[in-house]
Amino acid sequence: MLEINHRVLLRSLAALLGWFALASVHGQDLVVGQIASQTNILTAANAKGLYQGMKTYFDSVNAQGGIGGRQIRIVNKDDDVKPAKMIEMTKEFAADKDVLVLAAYQGTGGLTELAKQDLLSKLGFALVSPFSGDKNIVSAPNIFPFRSGYPDEVTALIKEAAATGKKRVVVVSWNLTFGPAMLKLAEEVAKKEKLNVTAFLKMDVTSPDKADAVIKEALDATIKQEPDAVIMLISTRYATEFTRLIKSSPSASAQLYTMSIMPAADLIKGAGLDKAHGVIIAQAVPFPFSATLPVVFEYQKTMKKYAPEAELSFTSLEGYIAGKITAEALRRAGPNPSREKVLKALYAMGEYDVGGIYVNYSDKERRGWGAIDLTVIGSNGKLMR
Repeated sequence: MLEINHRVLLRSLAALLGWFALASVHGQDLVVGQIASQTNILTAANAKGLYQGMKTYFDSVNAQGGIGGRQIRIVNKDDDVKPAKMIEMTKEFAADKDVLVLAAYQGTGGLTELAKQDLLSKLGFALVSPFSGDKNIVSAPNIFPFRSGYPDEVTALIKEAAATGKKRVVVVSWNLTFGPAMLKLAEEVAKKEKLNVTAFLKMDVTSPDKADAVIKEALDATIKQEPDAVIMLISTRYATEFTRLIKSSPSASAQLYTMSIMPAADLIKGAGLDKAHGVIIAQAVPFPFSATLPVVFEYQKTMKKYAPEAELSFTSLEGYIAGKITAEALRRAGPNPSREKVLKALYAMGEYDVGGIYVNYSDKERRGWGAIDLTVIGSNGKLMR
């Protein structure tokens, strides 16, 4: 009868259990949670772009073995742009132990509520690159922005109008989300830049059923000013319908400016290419169609390889960069990442080179790209610089 060395047996069992544990860890996906509605007409185009760009970056990482032998996987939830649903779904992510980090959330109302409730801190989550430039959102704890802020966009538009010698400018804003703060900023920057703004107009958009009347009122007030430029701090139907109407009015020659929250494709669809042609749009992420930056060259190459049918766009580039920052945080979190480790990795990231452009995250500041590209809708519907 063979004698059993109990110490050897225990060591063997421990090694075997360790091997099984390691195999289990390596076989478990690194899950990234995203909330962005791909079905709501107001957000679908941008939501799909964000998801596609992030997934494409993760596909490229996974094709090279993933991170620590583990694959990165996105779970997208659709909140139909309802703030209460974003809150509920974020709590669902928190209940799923496999979800390590959140990224590329979309929906100003929901993001505002997340920040107001300080929910990310309470749940111990990091949120990378939300689709927002609202200071109240991106400055909230545990949010790590990439895109430039709305103040940068508004400042760039006013400086452009001043630099191109506009003499009679109207600024049209609304009383929703970023509207009041950006209107105040526009007044301050216009004064500093000595831009002659003849009217600052406010749209009351609290009652969507009165949209037509509200747009018509703003249009009439604008035309009375005989402007040579109009800066639109509005979005959705209010921007598209206002554009369509003013380009059919006595003020049709006025140069129109708008913010990145108004996608060119939506403006063309809502107002018509003949009316949208020539509108200048501030872009809070780099120009995706010209590979002048290393990250854009990388993005174009990766999209061609892993998503050849997808069109290049500002939002898919933004999603791609969100994926890149998120993956870097997962790498820095070590071989057994947790929500806490990912969060610590982001706060300790410091200046990170995304590819010729930088973000800077620390306990003292969380700063994104910070620059603005100005683009114009060409006669063929393509954006040009």
